[in-house]
Amino acid sequence: MTKTTTLTLFYAGVALVCAAILALVNFLILPGLKTKGAETIDFANVGQQRQEAWFPIGKDLVATNQAGETVKLSDLRGKAWVVAEFFAVCPHCAVRNGKELREIYDAFKDRPDFHIVCISVDPQQDGVEKLKDYAEALGADSKNWWFLNAGDEKATHEYLEKTLKYLGVRERTDPAQIEANGRFEHDMGLLAVSRDFSTFGKWDLAFQRSELGTPEGYKSVKSAMMTRLREELDKKIEP
Repeated sequence: MTKTTTLTLFYAGVALVCAAILALVNFLILPGLKTKGAETIDFANVGQQRQEAWFPIGKDLVATNQAGETVKLSDLRGKAWVVAEFFAVCPHCAVRNGKELREIYDAFKDRPDFHIVCISVDPQQDGVEKLKDYAEALGADSKNWWFLNAGDEKATHEYLEKTLKYLGVRERTDPAQIEANGRFEHDMGLLAVSRDFSTFGKWDLAFQRSELGTPEGYKSVKSAMMTRLREELDKKIEP
């Protein structure tokens, strides 16, 4: 056997081995990964939180509202309610979610079984007077729209993240960013809770109004949210 023939057979063997490896990857390994739950990324929705399985709220929260009253989220059992994160000195919260929350409030405020809750992510700064000013600016009545200070900052953030499943609150450190956007970056989603203290929907209208969203997407998400809230409120209450 000549040297040329030997090299030819060697490289042919290498090619066959490579082909066999590619076949193994394509026909055995990749299908296996798919069956284990590998996701296809939908780039049209990057940045949005998805919650496929809704959950009961397993832990209560005690806080002070804008009227100086001590209240508990469990006081809202028997009502359908919407909850949002905010902080009073945030330069964007009122713009991003205030209009949406006001429209939801106007649509359902005459229902005695409806409520809105806004929980401050900055309890150190958002005292009762700031909560009261914020509520008055949005025309919120404490009987059916609470602005809450839950006391300890760390415990509040932990409750929002671990119990209500919001994305984690992130504290900004760049002075310029703090000046422009406020101390905290937080989830802008509107979470809905049923009469039995279980979540049933979450909608990020602020995202849909951003440069990453579309007018059509905003309209669709807003319509879906309002429809779902009406359905929940129209459910017959078992005696």
